[in-house]
Amino acid sequence: MQIDERYFYENAMQKNSIDDIVDPNEKVLWRGQPNAKSYVLASMLKMLPIALLWMAVDGFFIGFIATGMASGNIPLALLGFVVPFFLIHLAPVWIWIGKTVKATREVKNLEYAITDKRIIIRSGVVGIDFKFINYAEIDSVNVKVGIIDRIFRVGDIYVNASVNSGVLWDVDEPYRIGNALQKVTMDIKSDIHYPNAMRPGANGGYKTEYGQNPFDEK
Repeated sequence: MQIDERYFYENAMQKNSIDDIVDPNEKVLWRGQPNAKSYVLASMLKMLPIALLWMAVDGFFIGFIATGMASGNIPLALLGFVVPFFLIHLAPVWIWIGKTVKATREVKNLEYAITDKRIIIRSGVVGIDFKFINYAEIDSVNVKVGIIDRIFRVGDIYVNASVNSGVLWDVDEPYRIGNALQKVTMDIKSDIHYPNAMRPGANGGYKTEYGQNPFDEK
């Protein structure tokens, strides 16, 4: 029997949304996306001081050389050396611009989902990538709010796990979402690790269900 590998490849490539990834028996408790302005601005500011300093220094020398060539004190033949040199020497500036452009494109594809089975992080710049974090592997959940986060009233939720760690960048109501995620993690980890015989009769094992969604506002 001949198997057409293109069938599997094409079907896999079509699954580029969280809705395509979630199993039929999997319940999405919360989903969200980063605040685009906060995400891009934070990425832009990371290398901004270095980029500005580099542009100022190189700009001074470029201006000095250009003035010298205009006055005839520096031969124009040196342009063949000067232009490639500064194109390479300005590498930190090109890296800063590249990271800013990347963040602008990346934030459009970033999406998070917390289900009753796992945490799903969708990302990518050109293609789409998915990261899955299983609750049994999670060691801790931490919330960090920086200066830019405070301006936009968002925060970052760090999920530290033994296998796959991840960050939910620039989410709204980070403390509420972080607390709810920690509760779900503890509930499901307990449901996995406790022997079935020691669980209440209403709970026959790893089948945690919530009457009220922990992520709903109270």
